[in-house]
Amino acid sequence: MRIGKRFENAQLTGIVKNMTDTALTPAASVSAHGAPLQATPNDCPLPRRRSDFATFTDALDYAAQSAKGLNFHDMRGTLERAYTYRELREDAQAMARRLIAAGIRREDRVALVAETGAEFAALFCGAVYAGAWPVPLPLPTTFGGKDSYIDQLSVQLESSDPKLLLYPAEIADMASAAAARQGCEGMDWQTFARNDAPDCALSPPQPDDICYLQYSSGSTRFPTGVAVTHRALLDNLAGHANSMNVGEGDRVVSWLPWYHDMGLVGCFLSLISNQMSVDYIRTEHFARRPLAWLDLISRNKGNTLSYSPTFGYDICARRISSQSHVSERFDLSRWRTAGNGADMIRPDVMQHFVNAFAEAGFKASSFTPSYGLAEATLAVTVMPPGEGIRVELVEEEKLSGTPRDLSRPARYRAIVNCGKPISGMDVEIRGELGAVKSDRQIGKVWCRGTSVMHSYFRNPEATAECLVDGWLDTGDMGYMADGYLFIVGRAKDMIIINGKNHWPQDIEWAVEQLPGFNHGDIAAFSIETDGGEEAPAVLVHCRVSDPEERIRLHEQIRDKVRSITGMNCVVELVPPRSLPRTSSGKLSRAKAKRLYLAGEIQPLELPVAA
Repeated sequence: MRIGKRFENAQLTGIVKNMTDTALTPAASVSAHGAPLQATPNDCPLPRRRSDFATFTDALDYAAQSAKGLNFHDMRGTLERAYTYRELREDAQAMARRLIAAGIRREDRVALVAETGAEFAALFCGAVYAGAWPVPLPLPTTFGGKDSYIDQLSVQLESSDPKLLLYPAEIADMASAAAARQGCEGMDWQTFARNDAPDCALSPPQPDDICYLQYSSGSTRFPTGVAVTHRALLDNLAGHANSMNVGEGDRVVSWLPWYHDMGLVGCFLSLISNQMSVDYIRTEHFARRPLAWLDLISRNKGNTLSYSPTFGYDICARRISSQSHVSERFDLSRWRTAGNGADMIRPDVMQHFVNAFAEAGFKASSFTPSYGLAEATLAVTVMPPGEGIRVELVEEEKLSGTPRDLSRPARYRAIVNCGKPISGMDVEIRGELGAVKSDRQIGKVWCRGTSVMHSYFRNPEATAECLVDGWLDTGDMGYMADGYLFIVGRAKDMIIINGKNHWPQDIEWAVEQLPGFNHGDIAAFSIETDGGEEAPAVLVHCRVSDPEERIRLHEQIRDKVRSITGMNCVVELVPPRSLPRTSSGKLSRAKAKRLYLAGEIQPLELPVAA
């Protein structure tokens, strides 16, 4: 459809507020010998190369000539281990020899529970040196419990068919149970690291060999492992580095999980391939102390690159919102690239973050929206540095493709500019019949480039559905304007009621405007009613215990959704933390619907009117 109305552009600006929080003062970091630990440097004499290597092992061999590396911090930001790329290479090659001695051969899969630390890094790179395909798998989360995690791990093991599963000793009971269920060998990596590493030849991989398998964060019921070649990986990393203008003095800070493509590719593999030092805190530590992320950025003396989905910025802004003296604790003036991606970018949340941290030197122009997916290795488009977040206001009816009801005032949604295609990537917007659409016409987003995936592992049907003549059907809806990509939503999430289309985000965001709700408290989808008709359903986290207040809240939500959809809907108040999330922390609407229909999400009871 064509968006005929002239868009209004808005640029995020910062409004200063006085806010504070109790600072986390890191304890002195010392080595096992009592000497102070030193983080790896930002600069070194080795000339920087922006991922211009034939294979990932070539990239690590080169990075090992520098003094740079990975730096792991505890929950309070204390440096626990500085791990140079030279050490990583030595450990990885030793792990490769252990894997070969254990019977691992070329193209065998080695599943690795992706805990942020030196052990996983060495095992991942070791599997690549051995010619095997590492398969990063998620850690357990606070959602779902032990049995749910074993089930999730089991289906991904069944899909990837590894010969070996390696995991932290702390989760041995769950991981070993999943391994036993699938008939593969399981071992904690501390035990594996004590195995002999006899000398043997490590044959180098070729550019078109598979480097690793990546499971998307939502791959739990019908998993599809994305097979990424060395060539695809290095091409994407080079395009991303060029788009971000990676240079001397740059340093990365990250809390993103290594089982998600943004964490694995953008904040681990990319840093090796572009010879950058990085400071890590674990994802679970960020969840407990989100401001430790900003503390770490504040202590960084280089130009910081750090990335987060929208909810990470939201958590930090909420945590600081009732405080003061932000500038006394934080110094965010050197944060030159604040990447946004992995979910729909919320301009209001980004503005809230700017308002909260402008006093600490954060610049709105540092925001760098992007769009990508595991099937394209990582990045498809990136906003040019310094352009910040730019939005266009679009009528909701234009977004859903339904005629506007002239008796009601027009409603608009802010659509975020996700940047320009990285070098080597082509992007097209296509209609249902495959015709390419012109600027500001909404359709399906397709992309083509060297970094598009090889295939879905052992799933030719799914591969054929999304790969056509070298073009990847992303499954997302959007439009192009003056060379920039704007993402509207996921095609499969569209709610279609009586021939009218509704985006679940529009419903969720509307309910979020009511007092007392946070980002991620609402899940919207369609269900079939007892009368056989389709109706919108909204599950909402409820923190209200008073029965009368619950009734009032229920009616308030129903009225809000009716104002958006024009029809009655099913509203269910559910206990806090009931709505499922993917392993990367995003709301999973599909799983919420499945659990609700199966009776596994039990709504709170409402009192019956007298």
